[in-house]
Amino acid sequence: MKNNVKNSILAALGIAVIGVSIPAEATNGYFAHGYGIKAKGMAGAGVAYSQDALAAATNPAGMVNVGNRWDVGAELFIPDRTATTSWGNGLAAAATFDGNGSGYGEAWFLIPEFGYNRMIDDTYSLGISVFGNGGMNTSYTAPIFSTGLTGATPTNIDTGINLEQLFISPTLSIKLDENNSLGIALNVVYQRFEAKGLSDFTVISTSPANLTDVGVEDSYGFGFRLGWQGKLTNTVTAGFTYQPRINMKPFEKYKGLFAEGGDFDIPTNYALGLAWQATPAMTVALDVEKIKYSQIKSIANPNTFANLGAAGGAGFGWEDMDIIKLGVAYQYSKDLVLRAGWNHGGQPIPATQTLFNVIAPATVEDHITLGFTWTMKNGGELSGFYMHAMDNTINGVPGGSAVGMGAFAPGAADIGMSQDSIGIAYGKKF
Repeated sequence: MKNNVKNSILAALGIAVIGVSIPAEATNGYFAHGYGIKAKGMAGAGVAYSQDALAAATNPAGMVNVGNRWDVGAELFIPDRTATTSWGNGLAAAATFDGNGSGYGEAWFLIPEFGYNRMIDDTYSLGISVFGNGGMNTSYTAPIFSTGLTGATPTNIDTGINLEQLFISPTLSIKLDENNSLGIALNVVYQRFEAKGLSDFTVISTSPANLTDVGVEDSYGFGFRLGWQGKLTNTVTAGFTYQPRINMKPFEKYKGLFAEGGDFDIPTNYALGLAWQATPAMTVALDVEKIKYSQIKSIANPNTFANLGAAGGAGFGWEDMDIIKLGVAYQYSKDLVLRAGWNHGGQPIPATQTLFNVIAPATVEDHITLGFTWTMKNGGELSGFYMHAMDNTINGVPGGSAVGMGAFAPGAADIGMSQDSIGIAYGKKF
């Protein structure tokens, strides 16, 4: 029996490691709105309220508080992206491309997850969480840039990018006393990237041969996340988590696209959380998170359309994000927990930076979530969630969204997105 359980866990881990790298488009910038099916049903809140063996993705200090358990799950993610670009450069009549309802590739993505935690004794636990940190995927089958930039017959029919990030996080968690715990997770990170249809920008690239249509490239890096959880009163728990910038191997194939010669590190992020047991049956959790996108030049440099690939070269113009995650868990009956949540993060793209973000339209701000856990007779827990990210459109500033394009005429881009996702997981204590 023990061997069967072990083999099942190893098989689930293998599926998760392979499957998480399927492309996805995240919601708080390019980060996921939450980690773990239970937390996702509470809008991602979980810094002070850990519920399963994916807790290390949010706060590794919580792993020692969830005990011996394993969890495996998957999310079906469905983004609906829109973009309209308008040009008037004197080389050709103004042209407009609208991708709403057409011009996009696949829009359904499967994102698995896996977690395992074991108590070494009453004080220490060792665990591992495997999850997709986030990513970005766009696939246009329309010449979004070509006609406006050159006035010539479109050459870029397939245009878009695909960014994927996978975290494997072994975790040590320690109970300092009956009220406080600390945790550290080693983040082993794999990411990959591909860009297509950007050849019209070769004239402003520092390495035109390493800009677009050069296939998929892998990148690896190592980092860590620290966390603390502490019980302030009988009904209030607090938590804090911090993950410093993770240095990743540069994308050499795309050193003519990303600033600093293909550099694409993962930005510092940190969060403070509170969980209040309002009644014996209801817990309210609140997280406040910061993602420092401004640290990463390839993300934060303004899209001035000059010197692509240089240290000061064009980027996507993203700003830092401040995110609020508010979730509620209600023990409806002995076997059923119901969840709901609201996640708000001011999107990171200024109206003057929309043009290049046609291929990275991370515009959503508000998410509403629902979730549940049903405990079965065998002790297994079946959990699910639904998330809807409400449509949000950024109307680009004409001319401002293409500042610095020189011979290329000023253009405008309106970008928007809404999202839906549904997920299910099975977990069990042992």
